[in-house]
Amino acid sequence: MNIVCKESHNRLVSAAYQARGYLADEAMAAAEMAASATWHGNQTHNALKALHLDDLFGSVTGGCVPGAEIEVLPSRFEATEVWNSNKKLGQAVARRAFDRAIELAEKYGVGIVSVDNAFHYLWGGGYVIEAARRGYIAYTNCTSTLAEVVPFMGKTPTLGTNPHSWGFPTMDAIGYPICIDWATSTVAMGRVQQLKREGGTLPPNAAVDVAGDATQDPNEVAALLPFGAHKGYGLSLINELTAAFIGGSLPMHRGHPVPSAKEKSTTSFFFQIIHPDAISGGSFANDRNQSENIKAVIDNILMEGNEGSLLPGQLEAQAAERSEKAGGLLYTDAELAELNEIAASIGHGPLTLIGETI
Repeated sequence: MNIVCKESHNRLVSAAYQARGYLADEAMAAAEMAASATWHGNQTHNALKALHLDDLFGSVTGGCVPGAEIEVLPSRFEATEVWNSNKKLGQAVARRAFDRAIELAEKYGVGIVSVDNAFHYLWGGGYVIEAARRGYIAYTNCTSTLAEVVPFMGKTPTLGTNPHSWGFPTMDAIGYPICIDWATSTVAMGRVQQLKREGGTLPPNAAVDVAGDATQDPNEVAALLPFGAHKGYGLSLINELTAAFIGGSLPMHRGHPVPSAKEKSTTSFFFQIIHPDAISGGSFANDRNQSENIKAVIDNILMEGNEGSLLPGQLEAQAAERSEKAGGLLYTDAELAELNEIAASIGHGPLTLIGETI
C-alpha cells in the first residue's frame, strides 16, 4: 500500500472539483469527505468514486450544479427543516445539514433536516461517525443516484443501493463510535468498480448480468441484488418512501432526465440527530449512569464466548488507527495510478507519497 499525504490528497481532489466549476468551499468539503472514507478504510466511496459520479451524473451532465445555493423552505415545525439544495454538491450539503441538525438537537433534543433536489453525498458513515464523535446519536439515509437494484422476486432494477447509516457516541465505552452503515444491495456499486480495478470477483448472489442471470464477474454486472432477500428489499423501500414524502420522484428517472422531463432526476436526503439526554429515563440498574450503562450493555453482548465478535464501526476504527500510524492515506498501486491520471488531466502535480506499507 502507498501512503499518501492527506493534505496533498485534499489539494488534488479540491483542484479537480474546482476545475469542473465548483467553489473552493464545496470542493474542499468533497475532498475532506473522500479523505475520511479512505482514512477509515472505505475504498468504495473514496475520491475516485466521487469524481466518477460527477463525470457520469454531476456537473458534466447537469445533475449537480457547482455553486448552487441551498434554500431553506418555510416550516411550522421548530425541530425540523426541509431544504431545497438546488442540485448543490452532496458532500457540502450533508456536512451543513448535520451541523444544523446538531444545533436543533441541542435546543429541542432532536433535530431533523430533509433535503430535496440533491446530488449524492457518497459515504453516509463518514457523517455519522463525525457526529457521534461530537456526542450525538446520528442517522441518515438517502436515495442513490441511479436505480440499479432489483426488488425481491423481480427482474428489473427499480431501486437504488439506498444506504442507511447510524452512528452512536460510544467512545467512552469502547474507544470509538459504533457505526452501522450499509447499502441495501448485497454489495455497493462502488465495490463493483473497485473489483474491476483490482481484478477481483464478486460474492455469489450479489449481482446479475443483462440477461438477469447471477454473475460474479464485475465486468458483466448489469444490476445488483438486495441483501437478505426480502429484508434488504424492505430497507431499500424505506429510503424510497422517505424520499417520496420529502419530494423525491420516480426511482427509474434518477440520474438522467429521460423519459420524462417533468419527473425529477435528483436524490433525497434525510438526517436525524438525537441528543443522548433527550432519550434518557435516568433509571439505570446498579446506580450506573448513562455512559456506564452503555459500556455494561456492550460488555454483556460481548460476554464470554463472543470475544471474537466484531462491533459495527470496529473495522473502520482499526483502519483509522492504521492510517494514523502510517501518517497518511493508504492506496493500492491501481488507485494511486488512477488518482495521478486525474492530476495530470488538470495540470496538477502527482500526489505526495510519504512511503509504503504492507
